[in-house]
Amino acid sequence: MITSLGVIAGYGAVLLANVRHFYTDDTESQYVPLWVMLGNRLREGELPVMVPEHWMAGNYSIEEAGLLNPPQLLIDLIAPSVDNLVLYATVVKLIFAIILGLGVYRICLAYGSRVQWAALAGVSIPFTGWLLFFDEASWMTAFTGTAWMVHAWASGVRYSRGRGGPIPVFVYLYLAISVQYIFPAVEAGLMIGAVAVGELIYQRTWRPSLKLLMVAGLAALAGAATYLPSMLSAKVTWRGTAQINNDQFLTVPWSESLNASLPSTLPAFTSWWGYVQPLPVVYIAWFLIPALAFIDWDKARAAWRELSGIGLFAIAALMWTAGPGTIGPLRWPARVLPMVALGLLLLVCVLLGRFATFKDWRARGIAAAVLIGLLWVRSFSADPHNWIAHVIAALAIAALGAALVWLAVNKGISAAVALAIIAVSPIAYVQVERAQPTPMSWNLPSDRAAARAAFPEFAGTTLQLGDRALIQPGERTLDGAYGSLVFGNYAKDIERTYVSGYTPNGHFWFGDMLCMRWDTSVCPDAYRRAFAVEPSTGKTIVDLMNIDRVVLQRALYPAARTEPAPTGWKWVDYPGHENYISVLEREDGLISTRNGRISAVQNATAVSTSESETTSRVTVSSETGGSVVFARLGWPGYRVSLDGKDIPFKVVAKSFVAVDIPAGTKNGDLELTWRPPGWKIGGAAIGLGLLGLAVFQWLYVCGRKPDDEQEQDAPAAESIADDDTALADALR
Repeated sequence: MITSLGVIAGYGAVLLANVRHFYTDDTESQYVPLWVMLGNRLREGELPVMVPEHWMAGNYSIEEAGLLNPPQLLIDLIAPSVDNLVLYATVVKLIFAIILGLGVYRICLAYGSRVQWAALAGVSIPFTGWLLFFDEASWMTAFTGTAWMVHAWASGVRYSRGRGGPIPVFVYLYLAISVQYIFPAVEAGLMIGAVAVGELIYQRTWRPSLKLLMVAGLAALAGAATYLPSMLSAKVTWRGTAQINNDQFLTVPWSESLNASLPSTLPAFTSWWGYVQPLPVVYIAWFLIPALAFIDWDKARAAWRELSGIGLFAIAALMWTAGPGTIGPLRWPARVLPMVALGLLLLVCVLLGRFATFKDWRARGIAAAVLIGLLWVRSFSADPHNWIAHVIAALAIAALGAALVWLAVNKGISAAVALAIIAVSPIAYVQVERAQPTPMSWNLPSDRAAARAAFPEFAGTTLQLGDRALIQPGERTLDGAYGSLVFGNYAKDIERTYVSGYTPNGHFWFGDMLCMRWDTSVCPDAYRRAFAVEPSTGKTIVDLMNIDRVVLQRALYPAARTEPAPTGWKWVDYPGHENYISVLEREDGLISTRNGRISAVQNATAVSTSESETTSRVTVSSETGGSVVFARLGWPGYRVSLDGKDIPFKVVAKSFVAVDIPAGTKNGDLELTWRPPGWKIGGAAIGLGLLGLAVFQWLYVCGRKPDDEQEQDAPAAESIADDDTALADALR
């Protein structure tokens, strides 16, 4: 309860500093609109693995959609019913922040910490620097994956030590893996490895660690279904090249960890904003470094085996943040800073929970002051221009530390920890308020109803050619550019069908053909390319895509409207939107609704008989042999049959799915189907994982000794209850 209330209070403080803090950057441009679109599809009874009209971003089996993650599907289902997207994103993230805090609380207890220090760790973790300013504010899947991973850690320790079963380990690991973001999956593997080695060191027997590794392997087997489509589609995406290299971008020197307890710290490493960062992303907790002076290290040394798993994890994470810069799909090592924060916060709070001492407090206070001085020196070295802020922060930390020591000596541990928990919220407020205006925000409209009302009623499929960089800061409003233009996944908020969206896994050849980037921005040559003729079909690219409308950003194509419209197209006026867009529409109306997804036919006839997002059925005839081209991007996973017999297909312009029709075909039943590549293997892997889990659960139940467990757990439960009551009294 204390942990949950502390996290809620911290969120309230952050919102006072910036009400949109948890709705910024990728959250507003990628994740929340994706929830809305996926939720609408789920309500229609579909699992939206593919939406062809979204083209480069339409293969959702390889995007960060979490299609096999039940909690994420619930989030998606609710999303279309909420118009206030800031509110919805904030509530969802608060829930996961509480889940994260409680998971860290459980880990501390699993390693024997007293409940007060466990609660402090749980309240502190959501407000560590990178988590607060990146994963919580922007990169949602990293955040949710971490929230599930920490519970897997706690359950893994309990399982290894005979205090819990395999099901929680499996479930939490699967949830961390299936968020469909590779970092939490790899970090979960790193964590399990560290715990397994740590338990081997501690228990000096291999059986508990082997059991843990086998259950974790079963969870990874079940989670493989999430990543098989990405792995098997990588050859046509931007991420198709596996490589290991190092560069300075978002690699964090180990010395920046010395900034971990100074709230004002602005670390020095290379990112989008240069060398000195505008956000305190390496901050962990104000008490973390000074508290080292109040640990009885003689007693702590005797417990090194028991806590070795935490230490191994922290060391591995710290090494990872320093590089390499790219390991296959894993890039930007700074993303691992939450794991550094997690490992160090756990280590210090468990040590405090078991070995805190305030004897000789004067000498220890001097040692803590020296540590605070070192914090100031390192922060000043990284960011000398803000030295006054660092002085104020150091003095504030010293004052808080002195008050905490006085409370511990005179009022007890619960009162001291209560002060530490209370201090988390105002520090978070100051840090967020100091970072305003945030350099990450797109400032996309958050009221879906108002956005839909302001936007043109564009039916059919729209291709927008524009560049987000050309939108001036003052135009990033619903009355400005966002009433006429979409970037990222914003079209999903307003329920319009636009080509592409936000994608980190874009189709390489399609993107190259239209010079389209990850956020739907294009180069100036995209207009010419879109209306260029594809030689083998004699059709323009927009014809092959079955595009109904082309929207040109006026800032990118200021003179376009003065030129004649391309053949078969006309300029159309949309009053109130002339400042931002010029619109081309087909002279003979919508094309996307005429003949399914057939876009070109040569020496044949083809009539669509049924369409879904994954299947096109067509009646085809050809006397001499011909071809049919579909308005579908050539992702791996397609299969074609003619009258029940498999036939090959090809890809036109490295992008469009096409089928050659054999000579003599008459009223043939052509079926083009797409399934995520590896889906059968993935389904079998899930089944095997669950079967293996059932075996391990059976072995666990058969091997339990309930009477012994009750005797073992009863004193611990009584101690926790007493400590919890004391902490609650202190907070009052």
